[in-house]
Amino acid sequence: MTLSLSDPTWYPIASSEDLPFRHVYQGQLLGRELAVWRADDGNVNVWENRCLHRGVRLSIGINEGGELKCQYHGWRYANRSAGCTYIPAHPADAPARRIQNRTYPVREAFGLVWSAANDDIPFAPFPGAEAGDWFALRPMPVNAAPEDVLAALAGLAPDDQPADLLPGLAIRSGGTIYFVQPVDAGRAVIRGLLPSQPDAATLRHYNETLSKLRDRLERAAARKPSPAPLQPAFDKVSADLATMPDIPIPRGNTLPVVVRRKWTSADGVIGFELAARDGHLPTFQPGAHIDLHLPNGMIRQYSITNGPGELMSYIIGVKAESASKGGSKVLVDSVREGDVLAISEPRNNFPLRRDATRTVLIAGGIGITPLLSMARFLDKSSLPYELHYFTRAGEQVAFRGELEALHGKVILHTGRPRTEIGSTIAAALGEWSFAQHVYVCGPGPMLETVRATAAAQGWPDESIHFEYFKNDKVIDDSSAFDVELARSAMTLHIPAGKTIMEVMREAGLTVPSSCEQGACGTCLTTVMEGEVDHQDVYLNNSEKASNTCMMTCVSRAKSARLVLDI
Repeated sequence: MTLSLSDPTWYPIASSEDLPFRHVYQGQLLGRELAVWRADDGNVNVWENRCLHRGVRLSIGINEGGELKCQYHGWRYANRSAGCTYIPAHPADAPARRIQNRTYPVREAFGLVWSAANDDIPFAPFPGAEAGDWFALRPMPVNAAPEDVLAALAGLAPDDQPADLLPGLAIRSGGTIYFVQPVDAGRAVIRGLLPSQPDAATLRHYNETLSKLRDRLERAAARKPSPAPLQPAFDKVSADLATMPDIPIPRGNTLPVVVRRKWTSADGVIGFELAARDGHLPTFQPGAHIDLHLPNGMIRQYSITNGPGELMSYIIGVKAESASKGGSKVLVDSVREGDVLAISEPRNNFPLRRDATRTVLIAGGIGITPLLSMARFLDKSSLPYELHYFTRAGEQVAFRGELEALHGKVILHTGRPRTEIGSTIAAALGEWSFAQHVYVCGPGPMLETVRATAAAQGWPDESIHFEYFKNDKVIDDSSAFDVELARSAMTLHIPAGKTIMEVMREAGLTVPSSCEQGACGTCLTTVMEGEVDHQDVYLNNSEKASNTCMMTCVSRAKSARLVLDI
């Protein structure tokens, strides 16, 4: 037979015992090296065995339970999707969503892990599979052509009880099933299944029999010309994807999800589990959020609270607000379990650095949602962090079970008088030292307190990361000015009462946006000339002072003209 790189046959590539806790196994199939690993949720991953950065084998990487970390430069990839979640050379940016390792179909059954070169045909158990309590024999690597190995295995059967050929490179000899794993044109692995649990004498018999068979096959193979090895092609990741932050996701692109669960997480906080209708959801990084399209046509942003590699569903928290304009109110009052909603792919304007010597997470109320995800990622990677969670009362602590499962320093500040909050935040921050970072999310006044306190205690702007729910500032849109779009060769007049974004859309330009309040960072634009009137809450003070970027949804010009890199 002639082996093909595109052979759709399912072959065993490992045994279940090859995948102990937090281990990565190197599998081989049809000329390809595979990284095979089991996540903490039990899911088995089969990926191309190389990091997309420099091609280092992922089988020598670190299994962190929800992510696989390359040993060389520390790139991390998510359970299930194999999407890149972290690039250490760009710690302040979320990796481009298109950086994804190659995955292969996988099924664990009968004590073996099965895979195929593609998913052209579904996995099907071998004939009679349901009849046994199967036990996997120790694998036997053989330096011989797979078809020769299969023929030799058939020769083990007595003349009066010939072996039965099974689909693929497999035979049944008596009650034993033998599979030939085609490593390459001249290499194979014999994997056997016994129909019941054997004793030590039986195991010794099979080991001796297969060892003698291997020796005979390898002596014969040494006298033959070596077959040409299979040579799979490898796709390189582009330099742009490897170095740039996340590519804007068009707002109209949506994914259907099912409301699998709805529950009261805390007083005034409703939890929603949004599950994929088929397969898994896209890769996300800690701090990411989704746009949720509501039944009344409104779109609202909600942070993902999941830990690493949890892609079968997203869990969000929604604050039940009496003054809601229709967003949270519709979710809380109208949406039920089993309903189908539409969401955007995750986007991340609040990325987590994982190169800090100390990470401080400060949450207020519903602001726990992005910080819970950050804590869970840091927890899985055994990185140092402390989480301070401020609520008005104990019954308002959301996701209490998830918080109690964390192994880091988690401090709940419940019912503290307003006069003590500032001193508590100051004590939590302490004096800044190199490579310390603080992340804060919550009500606007709390964020202002943390930012002011951190600055007073020596924390530089680049170490203070924040995410506002909304922009509470009163926007002054009384100015009029011109905007030159350098790459579009257009000059637009921005009248009083209209935003730059609105005028660009009226001119036929497609402009990415999300909150349109100056809070999320989606419309961040490079400024080439002119002086900006910053009215957003996304940029920090240093970024605003640099006058190199702006948010086109709310910010305006102090000068008569702006030149933007659009």
